[in-house]
Amino acid sequence: MGRRRKKPAFLELDAIDKASIPLFVLTMLGEWWLLRDRPQRTLGDMYDATPEQLSGTQLPTDALLPIGYERRDTVTSLTMLLGSVAAGFVFAGAFTKADKWLFKHRVSNFGSRRGNLLTAMVLWDLLYYCEHRLMHEVRLFWAHHVTHHSSERYNLSTALRQPLSPFLVAWVFAPMPLLGYPTATTRRAGQLNLLYQYWIHTEAVDRLPALAEKVLNTPSHHRVHHGANQQYLDKNYGGILIVWDKLFGSFEPEVRRIKYGLTKNIHTFNPIKVGYHEFVDIARDVRRSGSVREGLRAILGPPGWAPRRHPEQLAA
Repeated sequence: MGRRRKKPAFLELDAIDKASIPLFVLTMLGEWWLLRDRPQRTLGDMYDATPEQLSGTQLPTDALLPIGYERRDTVTSLTMLLGSVAAGFVFAGAFTKADKWLFKHRVSNFGSRRGNLLTAMVLWDLLYYCEHRLMHEVRLFWAHHVTHHSSERYNLSTALRQPLSPFLVAWVFAPMPLLGYPTATTRRAGQLNLLYQYWIHTEAVDRLPALAEKVLNTPSHHRVHHGANQQYLDKNYGGILIVWDKLFGSFEPEVRRIKYGLTKNIHTFNPIKVGYHEFVDIARDVRRSGSVREGLRAILGPPGWAPRRHPEQLAA
């Protein structure tokens, strides 16, 4: 009888991964219980916002917004999680090889020093800020990230609504191995960063103590990031730390209730459409482009940009 073939290391779930599964289940059930009887709320129902602060939105102040869970929305989020995990397994081998190649050609051994996990987490968080901001400013990368913003609800299951094309942005973290961080340390820093961001996707937590709100990304700060209100668009990109947003001018405090989702919601629970609708729209706009320059801008321009319609297209 032959020996049992061992799985590749990148397909193995470690203790943190295994503990995360029951953690997700229990915390989502707990959040559902806490929010189950909470009524819908109005946009104007937010702390001590002034009329001037409230005027920074295009939405009516009496619009009612849902709180808590909706079955189809939650199922879609969990389905997207499974798809994202599957995509991660597909590309994990290539990512690991690339990371090890970069580590072999590193320009520094800084990442091999004592306490490297702590410095790795800080560096990863800074690079995550750059990646996250890039995904909001370049349409091709937004097509990857828009999945996460597609829900019109905000709860812990929304954190699990992950995209399906990690290869588009993985290169942002190349400085990690180049600075001498071993693959295992880089992977752990990314894992802990992503796990931290799970709990901030909730309305069950109001605000943390002032010092925490100044330094950390919190539910209050991240609710802003998921807002479709005009004043909240493209703000608060931080992962664990909110200090990057304050340093680079992208911070916005939560001063009014938030309308979640996209500026133009897609109104579907179909996982394929949720995951790929923006890629389809990009292909459509490239086809409609009147020049190479317009076609490139449809891909690499800001989200929401579309080519102008030419006379022959209008007549079609």
